[in-house]
Amino acid sequence: MPLTSKHLLGLEGVSQEDIELILDTATTFREVLDRPIKKVPTLQGKTIVNLFFESSTRTRISFELAERRLSADVVNFSTVGSSVSKGETLKDTARNIEAMKIDMVVVRHSSPGAAQFLSRILDSNIINAGDGTHEHPTQALLDMYTIREKFGKIQGLRVCIIGDISHSRVALSNIYGLQTMGAEVSVCGPKTLIPKDIEKLGVKVFYSVDDAIKESDILNVLRIQLERQDRSFFPSTREYHNYFGITKERLERTNKAVTIMHPGPINRDVEISADVADGEHSVILQQVLNGVAVRMAVLYLLGTAKAE
Repeated sequence: MPLTSKHLLGLEGVSQEDIELILDTATTFREVLDRPIKKVPTLQGKTIVNLFFESSTRTRISFELAERRLSADVVNFSTVGSSVSKGETLKDTARNIEAMKIDMVVVRHSSPGAAQFLSRILDSNIINAGDGTHEHPTQALLDMYTIREKFGKIQGLRVCIIGDISHSRVALSNIYGLQTMGAEVSVCGPKTLIPKDIEKLGVKVFYSVDDAIKESDILNVLRIQLERQDRSFFPSTREYHNYFGITKERLERTNKAVTIMHPGPINRDVEISADVADGEHSVILQQVLNGVAVRMAVLYLLGTAKAE
């Protein structure tokens, strides 16, 4: 059964059925990653371009591994030394690349709406790998997969997203996806990093980390997005850690086992202490592994649907 859209631009408006289809398909590919030969011929003959206008390590490598595990031909685009540095527009860059007969585009861009823009001007499948402060759908999908893997369900669980909500694309995708799957979603952070109208999305807001921990089953801890901030939203990273950092001492005070997640990269001893990031309740490395399986599922579902 194919997805209802030929693109994955975000999770806003994506149905529970489509999310479940992606997660169920990822389970199949997760098994592939445990094989001695971690490769299947599913997308053999397909050409996928990773069009990254923003620096990335984990997301780009995760997508590239997923593409190669599916036997696709992979082209990695970098703005360094490209025509973009000479003034070429996103539209012309994308159209020139598509003219080389590619099938799918994975795009990461600093501007919100870049993926939607490409979906209107290209015939290829478009997958949003993060656009500005808008959405990062595959990150939220791998987060949900990891939650379902650990708890056996998503519905009814209490998930708190902690940190820089205003500048995060991960937060928005998680809010949309988790609510669609029946989770209770809250956010926590300094008032300066919480959008004023976020409660309209149906989330609860905490300004105390201790209160958030008490009422949560899962903490999804976000990095402070200093590179996306045009001014200081808190006095110092040290003070942020003192008031909002997730530490072993804070978790022990609540006397409950809370699952710890983080999309990375981690600023150790800023938003999360090292002993928590590496602790027994952390599933951060599982998120990384599951990200390859989830991206394989998305690529497979979109790539094979186009061929039908």
